[in-house]
Amino acid sequence: QVQLVESGGGQVQTGGSLTLTCAGSGFHLPYYRIGWFRQAPGKERAAVGCIDGDGRSYRGVPVYSDAAESRFTISKDYTDNTVRLQMNALKPEDTAVYYCAKDLVFNAGPGCYVKVQKYDRWGQGTQVTVAS
Repeated sequence: QVQLVESGGGQVQTGGSLTLTCAGSGFHLPYYRIGWFRQAPGKERAAVGCIDGDGRSYRGVPVYSDAAESRFTISKDYTDNTVRLQMNALKPEDTAVYYCAKDLVFNAGPGCYVKVQKYDRWGQGTQVTVAS
């Protein structure tokens, strides 16, 4: 069964850091485009960034939305079938439920999408709260 599970959320102070992990089961996660998204209360789900599913690129090439502001880093790990979102210099406005999602195409090559509509399978989300 294809499943994504996010972990690593929690509460931190402004300026703190968190690393979220998206673990895949039932499929080879690093070979799919994986997106990270977040949804704050009363707001639409928005992209944070994504990473390609190109099997020729061991590290992958991430793409970030403006919201990441060079504070976030996305990476993938073939050894434990995960994609991680490292977040530094966190701000109260980063408070949201964070989701990872995969698209349909295996080993699609370079590039990824920072659009909700491009992803078909989602995790349950993990809460990130940044206290001021």
